[in-house]
Amino acid sequence: MFAFIVRRLWQMIPTMLGVMLLVFVLFNWVGGDPTFILEGKRLTPEMLANIRVQLGLDKSLPEQFLLFVKQVLTYDFGNSWATQQSVAGTLANRVGPSLTLAGSLLVLELLTALPIAVAVAYFRGTLTDRLVTMICTVAMSVSSLVYIIVGQYQLAFAMDLFPVMGWDDGSLATNLLVYLPLPLLLGILVALAPSVRFYRSFVVEELNHDYVRTARAKGLSEPRVLFKHVLRNALIPVVTNITMSLPFLMLGSMLLERFFGIPGMGNELLNAVDKSDFPVIKAITITIATAAMVFNLLADVLYKWIDPRVQLK
Repeated sequence: MFAFIVRRLWQMIPTMLGVMLLVFVLFNWVGGDPTFILEGKRLTPEMLANIRVQLGLDKSLPEQFLLFVKQVLTYDFGNSWATQQSVAGTLANRVGPSLTLAGSLLVLELLTALPIAVAVAYFRGTLTDRLVTMICTVAMSVSSLVYIIVGQYQLAFAMDLFPVMGWDDGSLATNLLVYLPLPLLLGILVALAPSVRFYRSFVVEELNHDYVRTARAKGLSEPRVLFKHVLRNALIPVVTNITMSLPFLMLGSMLLERFFGIPGMGNELLNAVDKSDFPVIKAITITIATAAMVFNLLADVLYKWIDPRVQLK
């Protein structure tokens, strides 16, 4: 296990270099001239030269790439072009709200969707299974924007059951009890249908394996077969789905953050894209890429923990 983890950490180095090279190429060749984006096109030659020196654009491309690598290694991407505040400091302030929203959403969605999926898989082929499948299909065909806009209008504005939007920077309890319930409710409604369909398919697949018939032939009760044997083996794709979602926890749910005024990383990324704030976009891109590699490694370790038969190579 230790050798596998060391080998995977070592493999992250060329992967991260590839990500940095791709980001560097995209932002330098596709993103346009940063000087015009930063100051507009009414620049004198002297102003243009000064800005290029400040941004390091007067250097050769290899030197600019090495400067970018240094920014990644030190996590110092300079100041935001839009706010002139430190990018690292800004993102550090945005991580908390995003994790509060998306972490709560992930846990509640898992605790809701997985039991429903197991129950539906247990009654597979029955009227209950078909009815739930049909409801999930209909729910998945509705855009998430509809859930958010209609839910916010009806539950918050028309019925006054929740605040329309808001966030308290100083009180986690206020956010959890006052501002987050409606975004969480709508987020679960959006994510529940695809998650139930996804988890149900793996539980049904496991129920058709030979070891399930053997366990039943030995006289084991149906709940024991389902929860001790089937669910454990079906957890591997569930873990895969969760660990693949974890990097995006840092972005939070961008639409929910946008509509409910939650100052998270998703909201910050949308603002940065609107204002072509390249330092913020670069920092968030590198952060998500790093998180994806770390959580992939975590997923492999969890596979081994859930099923000792899994061989890590």
